[in-house]
Amino acid sequence: MLQIKVFGTTPPCANCKRAEREARKAAEKFPGQVEVVHLDALGPEAQQYGLMVTPVVVVGEEVVSTGRVVPAPKLAPMIEEALQS
Repeated sequence: MLQIKVFGTTPPCANCKRAEREARKAAEKFPGQVEVVHLDALGPEAQQYGLMVTPVVVVGEEVVSTGRVVPAPKLAPMIEEALQS
């Protein structure tokens, strides 16, 4: 199962909430193939990506967005490409 990680603040700011919502919306196009998880940008897992700004969206293990919200229609092709890899 492909994992989409959305790193954001805790509690989540408005953009972090939007980033997660858009990721979940994009994931709906791939039922049973994609899992979206929200992670704290100050948590231990975030350190491996060298995060500097939030929100950050990681598809598989590739950082696809930092500091902005990616709309679901633009995120879906990234997910599809990761699923085909």
